[in-house]
Formats: sequence, C-alpha cells, structure tokens
Amino acid sequence: MPEFTITHMGLLALALIIGLAIGWAIRGSRAAQEKAAITAGWKERSEAQGEEHHRLVIQNKGLMDQISQSQASSQDAKNRARELSEAVQDASARRDELQREIKDIRSNLEVAVSQRDKLQSDIAAHTGNKAVVQQKDEKIFQLSRELENWNKRLPPLIERYKVRDNEARQCEAELAEARLRIEQLEQAREENPTRIEPVRDPDLLTDGRDASNDPTDSQINREIPSDEVAADHQTTLRDDLKQIKGVGPAIEKTLNEMGVFRFQQIAEMSEYDIDRVAKRLKGFHSRIYRENWIGQAREFYDQNSNT
Repeated sequence: MPEFTITHMGLLALALIIGLAIGWAIRGSRAAQEKAAITAGWKERSEAQGEEHHRLVIQNKGLMDQISQSQASSQDAKNRARELSEAVQDASARRDELQREIKDIRSNLEVAVSQRDKLQSDIAAHTGNKAVVQQKDEKIFQLSRELENWNKRLPPLIERYKVRDNEARQCEAELAEARLRIEQLEQAREENPTRIEPVRDPDLLTDGRDASNDPTDSQINREIPSDEVAADHQTTLRDDLKQIKGVGPAIEKTLNEMGVFRFQQIAEMSEYDIDRVAKRLKGFHSRIYRENWIGQAREFYDQNSNT
C-alpha cells in the first residue's frame, strides 16, 4: 500500500481547491446565464404586460366611448320618446278639436241647408211679385233722382243761409250798439234833464205830412212796376226754355205766362215756386225733379254767364 504523504495531501487539497474554484466558476456562469434568462423573461413579460395594459387601456377607452354613445343614444331615445308622446297628445287634442269642428260644420251645414230651403221657398213665394219689386225699384230711382236734385240745390241754399246769417249777426251787432247808445243817452238825460215845452200848433212840425215812415199810395204805385212793364222787360231778356229736357212749347208758354223767362229764374226756384208751377202744369211735380229742370237750368245759366 503506497504511503499517503503530505505531498499527496497538498495535491489533494490543491485539486479540491481547483475543483471548488471550477465548480464556483461553473456555478457563477450558470447563475449569470439563469439571471440573464430570468431578466430576459421578466423583460419579455413586462413588455407583454405593457402591451396587454395598452391593449386594455384602448379597449377600456373603446368601452367608455361605447358606453357614452349608448348613454347618448338612450337620452336621445328618451327625448324622442317624450317628443313622440307630446306629438301623440297634440294629435289626440287636434283630433278631438277637428271632431268638434266637424260637428259644428255639420250643424252649420244643416242650418245653411234649412236656410237655403227657406230662401228657395221665399223666392218661389215672391216670384209673382216682380211687378211690385219693379215698381219699388222705379220709386227708388225717382227718389234717388230727387235726392240728387236736392243735393244740387242745397249748396246755394246753404250759401244764402250763410249770407243771411252774416246779415243777422251784423244786425245784432248794430242792435247791440244801438241799445248801448240808448243806454248812454238815457244815462245822459238822467244826469242832465231838460224841460220839454208843449207844442201849441202840431201842424207846424209836420207841415201837413204824415209822420210815419210808411210810403203813400202814390209812392207805392210809382215804385212797383206793373205786370205789363215787367213782362215787357223780361221779354227782352228771355231764354229759350225749350232747351231744357222735358220743356216743350206749351210748357214754355205756361212758364212765360207765370213770368218765368230766364234760366236763372228756374235755377233759383224754391220749393214753393216748384209747387206753384206743378199746380199750374197739373201734376208735373215729380217730373220737374225726375227730369232735373233745376240742374239743367243752372247749367244753361252758367254757360250763358261764361259766354
């Protein structure tokens, strides 16, 4: 058996140390490889988790958008449903109103039909009264012509009234002045009374004349011309009265006998004059108005005045 010496022990220890060193080196290399592998695995897992997180974030965002859209759609649907409900209520109310209107229209139609039937019956009943209606129309036409004549005659009458009114006012003013003068004279007489001696011979004051202001018979006969003189004067200034529509030779002769020779005389006729002429012509009162003698005479008089 070989002898186990210190050298052998040293070599064995050295071999053991070398083996341990090699083992530690191999173990460190393996640990580094495992660490690198673990680090790479963690890195890959972290990247995968990051990608998964990013995917989840995008998916969550899409889900949130979908939820928002769904909520908006739901709100729109609710609003639309509310609008449709209100529209249905309005349509129902409108339908009821239309039904009431249709009912009213039907009732009005029935009333109109009844009125139409009544009017037809009235028309049928009054068909035989055409002559009466025509007579009334003629009467209305005559009255309208008379109204037109009165409308034409009113302006000069109004002018005359204005003139007379102004004259009356002037007379009232003069009367007021006269009364004031009388009061002043009476007051002066009371302040300075005088004695009036009686007149012994009254004939000396009047000299045999009438003291009144009335004209004598000789003055009346001298101032008022006779009918023959007036007729001769009018004859020299007569107009052709036959130019008036409705006045013929016979009527002109009658008017001349009544002292009417000029268009101006006919144009200025009063209601009394028209009645007097109609009485003389035996019932021509309505004809004078219907044929508008006054208006025609006024037109001819204006034409003669302008020429």
